[in-house]
Amino acid sequence: MANRPPQRFDAEVVDTLRKILDIAVEQIAEENRTPATKAKMAESIVRRAADGVTDAHMLVSIAVHEGETPAA
Repeated sequence: MANRPPQRFDAEVVDTLRKILDIAVEQIAEENRTPATKAKMAESIVRRAADGVTDAHMLVSIAVHEGETPAA
């Protein structure tokens, strides 16, 4: 993994990423909606957004995929 400076998001982007997480959480099984799984999903959204992914549908899809398996 390469070291790179942390990505900074403005308040509007953070708000959008939170909404994306909320949408994604609604699409996973209720038993998987634990704080740990939500954190895992949020991390996947932020990482991909930092990599330049800006499509909300793609970010939701990525997060839902992460949320299908509960965090340990």
